[in-house]
Amino acid sequence: MVLKGSAMMIYIGIMLLLLFIPNSLTKSIVYSPAPQPQPPHDSSMYGATPHSLKPQECAPKCTNRCSKTAFKKPCMFFCQKCCATCLCVPPGTYGNKQYCPCYNTWKTKRGGPKCP
Repeated sequence: MVLKGSAMMIYIGIMLLLLFIPNSLTKSIVYSPAPQPQPPHDSSMYGATPHSLKPQECAPKCTNRCSKTAFKKPCMFFCQKCCATCLCVPPGTYGNKQYCPCYNTWKTKRGGPKCP
């Protein structure tokens, strides 16, 4: 019976000791955030943000932008004009103007979009 009582007292003593260990000792482990996966480099998005192109890079981007239209000559004219000012061309052949805000804000005299 004495052995059981002393074992119980040792157990209670260890538990009380663990409760009063300073937090600085228990927080010595520092966890670094896990590395986030990077999206793959998408070459089609290059030049889609404002001022990310050089003026000489406008022609190939506009050729791609105007590739599916029936009105290639006016599309190329206005696309190159917009690209020279904005230094960006939205990705794809239509839409996606949110990537190049200058395309949305530049309007014709009638209020329509100037850039294709």
